[in-house]
Amino acid sequence: MTSEELLRLLEQHWTTVLTGLDDDTLIQLAVVLRELREETAAGNPAAVARAVRRLRRTLSALPPGHPVSRALGGHRYAAGTRELPSLATVDAVLGVLGTPPPDPAELLRAARRKLLAAPALTEAEHAALTGTGHPAPPGGLIRLRDPERGIRYPRFQFRPGTAEPLPVVRRINVLLCADRDPWGAADWWLGGNRWLGGVPAELLGVLPDEALERAAAELVGAS
Repeated sequence: MTSEELLRLLEQHWTTVLTGLDDDTLIQLAVVLRELREETAAGNPAAVARAVRRLRRTLSALPPGHPVSRALGGHRYAAGTRELPSLATVDAVLGVLGTPPPDPAELLRAARRKLLAAPALTEAEHAALTGTGHPAPPGGLIRLRDPERGIRYPRFQFRPGTAEPLPVVRRINVLLCADRDPWGAADWWLGGNRWLGGVPAELLGVLPDEALERAAAELVGAS
């Protein structure tokens, strides 16, 4: 299924999308759709692909039985996400949304503040736990830059009481392109996910690693 088909499905089931998402998620959806329109108009396939990934991540908050959720839960998105949808289709979805979205910059700042509030290791704390004596960025992990406190590594990525990365976290971070989009990857881990029945970071060790990896792979269209 292409991004064009995803948007048409979203437009078709818009009424139940409105009732299936909370107000904050609907605001995020509006901003993502506006971003998708701008990148589609600019003719930038790579940026469109990133916007589609964010769109699918936002829609993962829909109930599992919703038609859009069922489509996203399959492996039918393994191809076609880099194809540019038509501006007419994007505008049609934005049209049914109605009210204009808030300032994306302010929404982004608020979302990042929420992610930075999660338990995390500073670079100094990471260095102390590893015994290296100096911060050494571990590969395959989410690194969030706090303007006041510097680099922070969300704590869920490590075994309790250590700086030893969880292998499943590293594998999923690769799927989520955490090196290029650490905020998006952190949002997936720390946000609610109705497909999984909870917050992915809180389901580490509760659900099988394969279930978490499958959910991430389906989100980004990996097979």
